[in-house]
Amino acid sequence: MRVFFDRELETAATFWRVYRRDGVTFGFTSHDRSLCFDGLVHRSAPGMVPTAIRMTADFSEESAGVDGALSHDSISEIDLEAGLFDNAAIEIGIVDWNTLAKHSVYWGKMGKVQGGGTGFSAELRSAKYELERDLVPRTSPTCRAQFCGPGCGLPAPKFTHLRSLAEVDVDANKVRFDGLAAERFVDGRIRFLEGPQTGISFGVLGIDSDWLILDRPIDVVLKPGARAELLEGCDHTITTCTSRFDNAINFRGEPFLPGNDLLARYGQPGSS
Repeated sequence: MRVFFDRELETAATFWRVYRRDGVTFGFTSHDRSLCFDGLVHRSAPGMVPTAIRMTADFSEESAGVDGALSHDSISEIDLEAGLFDNAAIEIGIVDWNTLAKHSVYWGKMGKVQGGGTGFSAELRSAKYELERDLVPRTSPTCRAQFCGPGCGLPAPKFTHLRSLAEVDVDANKVRFDGLAAERFVDGRIRFLEGPQTGISFGVLGIDSDWLILDRPIDVVLKPGARAELLEGCDHTITTCTSRFDNAINFRGEPFLPGNDLLARYGQPGSS
């Protein structure tokens, strides 16, 4: 096994791998040329460096980070804004650029990735981060379940529609599809199956007549005719769950639970 930093002249470089949730994997290295090992090409990215990594022996969270420049087409500002790298699994280690012997020192997931101009930064979370999650759900008047997700009980295919884009307004960041009731898609999701933003999910913020207003910038190259997958939306209220979906039995909320305002009240003379 290769022991690093045991000699005066060291042929070591940092490498890191990013495993996105959509199955795409990227490899990078701080070396001045690309390195290929474990069947993956690690592209030279001297402008991207991990920050200090703190490892602990107890259950406290281990901290790490990564900062860098958008020096590769594989990491575009559009992909960062679209959240494609959020919660991606990451592996960081040391590699001997001469023999390609390696040693991994950190495994975790990316937190929220923030980009700006030609650079980006990301917080890295180890597996211990899951130990800090609150496993007991807190009460809320609205449903906590994701629409058509775990706990909801409704089948996603029933509320998913395949349509071709009829019109697009890049300046207003909105799109229109024929044959759809736009009001049913507020808080829903659109995923394009063709065009420059294939696979990227867009949230529907609201409607303008029969237009859908999106939460992410639309690429100017997007043209009418592009096919898309549209999932209807839900406002997570008990009224909608009952009247529209007839799914109150799976409602994951407490709409009739008294709030803090009731606890803060005090008695009035003559009141009952």
